[in-house]
Amino acid sequence: MKTLLIKGGRVIDPSQDLDQVADVLVAEGKVEALGEMRASAEEVIDASGLIVTPGLIDMHVHLREPGKAEEETIASGSSAAVAGGFTTVCCMPNTDQAIDNQAAAEFVFLQAQRANKAHIYPIGAITKGRQGRELAEMGGLIQGGAVAFSDDGDCVKDAAMMRWALEYAKMFKKPIIDHCEDKNLSEEGVMHEGFVSTVLGLPGMPAAAEEVMVSRDLILAEYTGGHVHIAHITTSGSVDLVRRARTRGVPVTCEATPHHLTLTDECVKTFDTNFKMNPPLRTEQDVAMMQRALADGTIDCLVSDHAPHALEEKDVEFSLAPFGVIGMETLLPIVITELVEKEVLSISEAIAKLTTNPARILGLPKGTLAVGSDADITIIDPKVKWQIDKEKFKSRSRNCPFHGREVTGRARYTIVGGEIKFAL
Repeated sequence: MKTLLIKGGRVIDPSQDLDQVADVLVAEGKVEALGEMRASAEEVIDASGLIVTPGLIDMHVHLREPGKAEEETIASGSSAAVAGGFTTVCCMPNTDQAIDNQAAAEFVFLQAQRANKAHIYPIGAITKGRQGRELAEMGGLIQGGAVAFSDDGDCVKDAAMMRWALEYAKMFKKPIIDHCEDKNLSEEGVMHEGFVSTVLGLPGMPAAAEEVMVSRDLILAEYTGGHVHIAHITTSGSVDLVRRARTRGVPVTCEATPHHLTLTDECVKTFDTNFKMNPPLRTEQDVAMMQRALADGTIDCLVSDHAPHALEEKDVEFSLAPFGVIGMETLLPIVITELVEKEVLSISEAIAKLTTNPARILGLPKGTLAVGSDADITIIDPKVKWQIDKEKFKSRSRNCPFHGREVTGRARYTIVGGEIKFAL
């Protein structure tokens, strides 16, 4: 393996409270040295004017394999990940054959090794087949490599089942990633329930559908001591519930997506199905509250919730289209353009929510440039201006809500285990 020297970049590593111009030397897949140095290497990257960070982590993606290979495979998803600057992604278990046993988890690892791009970690199902009736074999899933548990796409309806899941996951020191949606309230809905849905005549998904389950599962987390991680949080009420639970010492973390932090239900007036996702786009007031929660640390992580769909699935009436948008290749530029440049977050805070925080929540040995750590590194050009073009994506799908958007910033190099996997 070649030695690699990254020269003169602005190194931002929240895990070490580091923000300074420095060199990074990589050897044998590890960070060999960090600081000002005159070392030589077989390969040199001039990072002047660029930002050097621990490899970005997206802890919430959907890769569709096994199952719908026409939408995404682990190989194509890995290529999309490194193109977006991500060295590590965690894939949800709602594939056609749910990731609910050890063999299914091991399959993800095998396919990721074959792709030889990003690290891919499976998230195991909470219940068998994600049916909510019987707990999955959590121990076997962990042996297969699962780093957390979720029935994402569905909420665990049975409160007793959710209690048991939190108790078992606590024994393994793993989080339950919680899709909070009471489908008794939202099942017929296709967008946020409110003024816009009334004007458009579309059935709505009320904020209460999310908040009821957030409230229930915070109570269960407090009762059991199990770690609950609220997936793709979207409403001001949910944010307030999480913030108050933290003051009581409840073991809760949460994440948000760029689309829920920057877009509103007004977008649905176009009837563009690329604005249809679950949870739905909320109101301007919700977005403002979410941004405040991001800034004050209530929201721990930024994730893409990358959910690819084939063109023919989305090219139908709004009410008939599936929920979901892609996002691994747009997450970083949207964060820089809409959150960093608009001073919602500093660049260091944004990087923490894409590296250190998800690594800590999932217990991954990632998210750091400490000497001796794996050489997973993202080099970012924070000033480059470009236009998002879905036709140039590495993903197999094109359901992007940000197509045509003028943005600033993108990954210039993505380095995984000391090897350059993407270079712009």
